[in-house]
Amino acid sequence: MTSPLILPAETAAYGDLPAPSPHTDAELAALLGLLTAPGARIATVTVGHGRDSASRSAAAAFAEAWRDLGRLPVLAVVDWPESAASWLRAARRFTAGEPDAWVVAAAPLGWAQMSRRLRHSADWDPARTYGFAALGDSRVPALAGPETLQGMRGAAADGSTWTIDRGWVTQQLPARLPTAGPRGTL
Repeated sequence: MTSPLILPAETAAYGDLPAPSPHTDAELAALLGLLTAPGARIATVTVGHGRDSASRSAAAAFAEAWRDLGRLPVLAVVDWPESAASWLRAARRFTAGEPDAWVVAAAPLGWAQMSRRLRHSADWDPARTYGFAALGDSRVPALAGPETLQGMRGAAADGSTWTIDRGWVTQQLPARLPTAGPRGTL
């Protein structure tokens, strides 16, 4: 069995990955919208986050907003370092309790590492995983590897949403109310 760790040469090929920015209200609202959309049938969630301040804050804001919606409590809040020898302990805690969905706030490299460990060692489904804006970058699935993040969804800072499909992140514009067209006579 090969190690799921990403080698330094692999990360160097993608340049400097951005650090997570503080989450926005539109981003949090869009993320909650994905999880509470009709037909989603999500009752229980586990929240995971990197140890940087923006990720910690986003995870805490999500947990509070989830509770404010009257949802079942968050099953667990799990953190992990940006770099580690394994991530196995965090992966086991992240998947314990069999939540309906996972919510992630993390730096791209840390999440790529964690997701590889999850795929390698845990019963985890990326299609039931939702991320904050920092993870909506096509370098994340490229680093994580083929199929590792297939189906993961998330929200961008402007309230738009994104989906990972076949190794690419595709953006969907935020829903807008229709505007009245010009009026006049013919």
